[in-house]
Amino acid sequence: MPGTIRAVLVAGVVVVFAGSLFGLWSFKVIGYDTVSGQATFDIRGVIGPDKGPPCPADRRYMDEQPTGLRDDVVAEFEKIKAEAREQNVTLCLNDGKRSSRQQQAQFEDYVRRYGSVEEASKHVLPAGRSMHELGTAIDVQPLSAASWLERTAGSYGWCRRYENEPWHFEYDPNYRNGCPTMLPHA
Repeated sequence: MPGTIRAVLVAGVVVVFAGSLFGLWSFKVIGYDTVSGQATFDIRGVIGPDKGPPCPADRRYMDEQPTGLRDDVVAEFEKIKAEAREQNVTLCLNDGKRSSRQQQAQFEDYVRRYGSVEEASKHVLPAGRSMHELGTAIDVQPLSAASWLERTAGSYGWCRRYENEPWHFEYDPNYRNGCPTMLPHA
């Protein structure tokens, strides 16, 4: 009898564990309201890729997969990448989705590099304030591709946001009506 109880308990734990894994997996797959483009859960913990193959146009940069970007943003990224390709522009995703932990690590690295929180904040935002965490920001390389994207003036929903970061673009469907005024820095 004790062996049967143990087997039932183990089977129950396996079912609960498998169900919770499936529940998390299915939640991430359907975690976006595609009508409004708003995430239905907090994606700040979703880890973005740290590496990718070299960018064919400039091997100093990488070309990440758009993993972790919101589903609607991935679709819009794929559109601009295809449009760029049609115009003989190689557009590489040098940096896309970051988790809160990745964002904070980058911020702390910049604090060490620049010597102060104030100076680091001009180049990267601390965790909780970056659109990279929300899966709606990309850093485009090479700069010729970023310049091409900037010249689209938001017609694809992508706008450059900071004067000191010619590579940083954020997606918002409302930007198709025109880009907001650029900020001097993050």
